[in-house]
Amino acid sequence: MKIALIGYGKMGHEIENVAVSRGHEIVFIEDALINPQEFDDQHLQKADIAIEFTRPDAAFGNYMKCFHAGIPVVSGTTGWLEKLPEVKRMCAEEDKTFFYSSNYSIGVNIFFRLNKFLAEMMNGFNNYDVKMQEIHHIHKLDKPSGTAITLAEGVMEKLDRKNAWTLDQNPKQNEILIDSVREGEVPGTHSIKYFSDIDDIQITHTAYNRTGLAFGAVLAAEFLFGKPSGFYSMDDMMKF
Repeated sequence: MKIALIGYGKMGHEIENVAVSRGHEIVFIEDALINPQEFDDQHLQKADIAIEFTRPDAAFGNYMKCFHAGIPVVSGTTGWLEKLPEVKRMCAEEDKTFFYSSNYSIGVNIFFRLNKFLAEMMNGFNNYDVKMQEIHHIHKLDKPSGTAITLAEGVMEKLDRKNAWTLDQNPKQNEILIDSVREGEVPGTHSIKYFSDIDDIQITHTAYNRTGLAFGAVLAAEFLFGKPSGFYSMDDMMKF
């Protein structure tokens, strides 16, 4: 498979290493600081698929360039989801092909499913409140993380007493507090805690490095390669 890498930061380098180790070829690398003028149809169409990890303010425009070139996209950029309905519309009506996840780690996606299962169990126990914490490196631009938002949405889907999330340290009764911490070079830690006057129940996922994210993104590209147009997610790939 021939891959175009859109974004060549730490994740881009890690994805390159994983992709090459699995026998794929990187045929184009877009780095906004080095070669933005080459980000065009001519260079993109050398690839079978694009993997995009960039900035929230650049992501949607990057998708449009790939779509214009007729290239399927796997994206892990977070913080742009107000435009997700438009991407889904283009997949449905204009034959575009797009794979999105807020987190490509296989372990995190198992954690997403576990989170929903626990929330469904806790729905009948109103004496427990729930809150979340996510810890990331100081270079992460969005707050809370896309993974934390996905986790909060999973809780809200299954827990009737919660229908919103907040960063406010004094949440309303219907809100889930997300405590977002930025420190050091932490790859990513996410915790959901149910707490009462009697006890706490907590589940946590801790990433040790970026390799799991890169591996999952390359697996997603392999999954998407040759698929019909449409919008795909980790649930499709992992058959949840």
